[in-house]
Amino acid sequence: MAQMMLHPLAERYLSRLRVEGGLSVNTIEAYRRDLSKFHSYLQRTGVVLLGPLTSETLTGFLRSMHEARLSRASSLRCLSAIRGWLEFLMRERIIEENPTIGLAPISRGVRLPKTLSQQDVAALLDLGAVPTPEDLRDRAMLELLYATGLRVSELVMAEVALVNLDVGYLRVTGKGAKQRLVPMGERARQLLQQYVEEARPRLLKKRASRYVFVSRRGGPLTRQAFWKLLRRRARRAGIRQIISPHMLRHSFATHLLEGGADLRSVQVMLGHANIATTQIYTHIERGRLKRVHDRFFPRSGRRQGQKT
Repeated sequence: MAQMMLHPLAERYLSRLRVEGGLSVNTIEAYRRDLSKFHSYLQRTGVVLLGPLTSETLTGFLRSMHEARLSRASSLRCLSAIRGWLEFLMRERIIEENPTIGLAPISRGVRLPKTLSQQDVAALLDLGAVPTPEDLRDRAMLELLYATGLRVSELVMAEVALVNLDVGYLRVTGKGAKQRLVPMGERARQLLQQYVEEARPRLLKKRASRYVFVSRRGGPLTRQAFWKLLRRRARRAGIRQIISPHMLRHSFATHLLEGGADLRSVQVMLGHANIATTQIYTHIERGRLKRVHDRFFPRSGRRQGQKT
């Protein structure tokens, strides 16, 4: 279904977000889709676009999104887009109040992140090497993705100048144009160094590129190309479930917490602005603590049933 044309004021709002807020092109486009849905809903329900809005109208829209089975993350983003749009209209003195204050999306419950087991990750990363520059590039990308928890956009847009192979860190630009330093670990550092020294020059063929991961055409590898290579390698590794780059990011966080890492450190490495976003992984921590409690608490059922 084609998107409706947005009001010029909405386009000005999105333009300001891009310039002043530093939001990515993908986020701006997602906000445009969200506002388009909202404006279509107002038209269907006979509400004037730039007129006063009630909290009932907003609740009705959120309920329609819930009935359309929009995910909680998408609902939160949609509400954020609308809240910002209405704040913009208030600053422009077009409306007098913002009815989204205190409003929350209709909850469908917390959806736990999909992850890979450590065994599946090992199978994926330890596939036999093939003597091609693409294979070395792909192995380095997968190892780096799992070792750092990068978003796929951060991975494919990683720049050579921001990688320190001597220390084993890279600087990435995440959401909101915020930069962070991420450690990569020794195995990822070794593979990345081998790729940079051996495979990357063969792919570039004396051409220049500021990006770390390149194709034979000399440009950066696209997100779509990475999705395809990831799924090909997953099939070769015998992984039956459908896999995505974000599953490796989730697995990175989950396996760190299983190993005893604290939530604050994981938040910093993932680049979450708010620790509440990282807390979705605490189900792992709770499970680990429950196992520890069952094993060591003197009055747990398991210990009482054991022979002494």
